[in-house]
Amino acid sequence: MNLPTAPGGIEIDVMELEVEVPPGKLLTYDLRSLASSLHILDTACMAVETDGLTRALVTVYAAPPLDKLDAVRGEDLVMDDQGWLTVGRYHDGQPAQIRLYVPGSGAQRGALFGTTGAGKSRALQLILAAEKRSGIATWLADLKAGQSVPEAAGQVDWRVTTQEGLLAMLQAAVRVAEERMSRYAAMGRSSFLINRPDPLLSVRIDEANRALEKGAPYRDTVAALIKELGRTGRSVGVGISIAAQASHVDELGGSDTLRGMLKEGDTILLRWSSSMMQSLVSDGLLPPGTHIVPIPKRTGPPLLRSRFATVRPGAKAARGTGGMAYLLGSDRPTAMMRFFPVGSMHEVEGLDPLILDLYGPGEPAHLEASSHEAAGPAYLTRDGDGPAELVAAAHEQTQALVEEAAAEQKASISGRAPIAVRIMRALEEAAEAADGDDTEGAGALDFDEILAAVNADGGKPVGAASVRNNLSVLSRGDRITALGSGRYTLPA
Repeated sequence: MNLPTAPGGIEIDVMELEVEVPPGKLLTYDLRSLASSLHILDTACMAVETDGLTRALVTVYAAPPLDKLDAVRGEDLVMDDQGWLTVGRYHDGQPAQIRLYVPGSGAQRGALFGTTGAGKSRALQLILAAEKRSGIATWLADLKAGQSVPEAAGQVDWRVTTQEGLLAMLQAAVRVAEERMSRYAAMGRSSFLINRPDPLLSVRIDEANRALEKGAPYRDTVAALIKELGRTGRSVGVGISIAAQASHVDELGGSDTLRGMLKEGDTILLRWSSSMMQSLVSDGLLPPGTHIVPIPKRTGPPLLRSRFATVRPGAKAARGTGGMAYLLGSDRPTAMMRFFPVGSMHEVEGLDPLILDLYGPGEPAHLEASSHEAAGPAYLTRDGDGPAELVAAAHEQTQALVEEAAAEQKASISGRAPIAVRIMRALEEAAEAADGDDTEGAGALDFDEILAAVNADGGKPVGAASVRNNLSVLSRGDRITALGSGRYTLPA
């Protein structure tokens, strides 16, 4: 595109248009139609940000602004004293930041979504390197058998590569959170203070969809432990984040499992599937009225190639969009950004030396010694060595957890869980999703919602009469509270 020339013959590199619709109308648009109306062939030269209501800023560039970013330097990957970390740039060159820690509150929760080739692993490598350089103790589960982020081996406090290892890690994290909670209560402390005396503990699950999708061997237990960390970990400095390729939120542990966590945390959306976007919108994980432009697999002006002519000289090939994303938890959820380039731009044999350099020298931060007993033998033997009796204890602990989780999953899938238990689970998930909502009746479900939730939990289908009978029994036993208009909730 050729932008207009300013008075005096000065070429314009960027132009900004402010658009507003009349009161009572909501601003909507189609990017390709807008580009066509402005005679723009390459939509990568455009950026649109909306306020979710009536106004938008349309920025037009002479060249795609996110095509080239300088590679990040390791020394720049240090969290500031307010918990912010710069991970890339917005289209206008402003720093794009995520938050790992909130002073006076604690650890953040988060999620990183992206389809194959969207740049998820490189973005995760950048965050992991930043956590090491910032003195954060990181526990990492790489569920692609360690292949997704192999350079992280030895750069984090604890790394597992199996679903059985993930179970042990999550259970240890919950116990550490409980130990810190008791210790802080005795100190009279109501919030987490980083490195006084404990480091921030970040639990990250890569390829989380492998553990949370339907049919995963320990899905229910993994989801329950993640939810527990999401509820209790923040105020004691234990954060939980997932990175996944899921195409729908329901694939991540079932209905309402992670919705509450995602609404309150930092959600990063790389290139996505249409069904994922629909679920983010329908589940309220995007701000009301938010409209974001899909990220294509490749960008560049369309080329028509006639069979009777060669390609025009100088025609540019399409460009990849790896690393382009939206930071949905930021104050600019509709502004496209791009992560800093990470690692070598060509294939390498073995570990990427540029990524290893990004992590920097020295040992990663470790869990405080006072929580080692709570973390248990699985943590203490995480490097594969230690006294024989401790190694045996770790194996026994993990095996018991695996057997318990497998039995729970089998009972859930086969539908042997009593209907009353399934009703209670549905109400518990609704209450968790409404946590913090002071609206009267928040977290309550009506009969139809309860029936739908029970029949969507993976167990055997049940009829309306059976659910009604169990609701009556639970209400008489004061295990649930019947509200007006046929709605039910947990007792206050």
